[in-house]
Amino acid sequence: MRTGIVAIMVAVALAACSKTEHKGPERGPAEVTVQTVVARETPVTFEYVGQTQSSRQVQIVARVSGFLERRLYTEGSLVKAGQVMFQQDQRPFAVQVDAAKAALAEQQARLKVANDNLARVKPLAERKALSQRELDDAFGAAEAAAAAVEVAKANLEQAKLNLSYTTITTPVTGLSSFSKVQDGQYVNVVDSQLTYVSQLDPIWVNFSVSENDMLSLRTEQQAGRLKLPPKGDFEVELVLANGAAFPARGRITFESADFNQQTGTFLVRATLPNREGLLRPGQFVGVRVLGAVRPAAILVPQQAVLQGAKGHFVVVVDKESRAQIRPVEVGPWHGDEWFILKGLAPGDMVVTDGMVRLSPGAAVKVAAAPSAAGDRPPAKAAAPQAPAR
Repeated sequence: MRTGIVAIMVAVALAACSKTEHKGPERGPAEVTVQTVVARETPVTFEYVGQTQSSRQVQIVARVSGFLERRLYTEGSLVKAGQVMFQQDQRPFAVQVDAAKAALAEQQARLKVANDNLARVKPLAERKALSQRELDDAFGAAEAAAAAVEVAKANLEQAKLNLSYTTITTPVTGLSSFSKVQDGQYVNVVDSQLTYVSQLDPIWVNFSVSENDMLSLRTEQQAGRLKLPPKGDFEVELVLANGAAFPARGRITFESADFNQQTGTFLVRATLPNREGLLRPGQFVGVRVLGAVRPAAILVPQQAVLQGAKGHFVVVVDKESRAQIRPVEVGPWHGDEWFILKGLAPGDMVVTDGMVRLSPGAAVKVAAAPSAAGDRPPAKAAAPQAPAR
């Protein structure tokens, strides 16, 4: 019995010695990189997808029926306001002008006869040599002749207008389209569209803002987390298909009051100068709306914001230099940073690198604590998952 007890005691002692010999050195505090939270006024950019539209697309039509004599512009070229684009056969309309001139001359001659007759009748009627009825007839004939002259003048002006309409010009400067009729074709005013011209400068850009975005903007503004420019004077910047920024900026000039039930959006239009004609109607472009700011905004690098089963969180270093999990409410992205709406305050130290080695309550050693976003080093490790609660 005694021998068995001793053997057990020796075995326990050996096991204890074995554990002591194989125990490694204790791990020190994990070294992490942090960023000190600073509240600062930050400009906000809203991004959408837009489509360009001509600010004035004019249908070029024939205003009188007749044969098209020739097309005088190059299809697809830039045409200037007042430039002749089509010429119709003028001869039938020139004949109408001549006929209207002759009719006017005839009526003017009749007016002269009527006036001369009135001049003879009037003194005779005053001496009672003629009846009052004959005097009235003379007055009536003179007035009728004068009215006929006015009608003839109007007919002449109409004939001249019709003649002028045979020379078809563009009222705007813009990009021309293809011709829908060929030389020698008869053009009827009922179906008289010849082509169209799209004004390029300025150019419109239409984009849609969702109902959710509108409500979110209103909520953020009422909460004091967003400040819009006075009178909604936003500035608009375009991003072309190759990623380059369009050289000129514009302004929002129209916001539709109607809600599109099919798309769930509101139509917004911006107007931009396009003197070089770089933008053409129908192009898809990126739209950046500038002018809003977030006062006292808190931003942290995107790699510092983690996501778990219960939402977003960050790892902060407390006053005892220990890691703590802090749930946060995130807003939109801002470049390579993330707006934090709730959960952080100025002065908090957020871990930006080294989170993979941490657990809640673990001791940490701060390697650097830059306050400027540009001073922080890039992330080097993957982020751990949020601890279960």
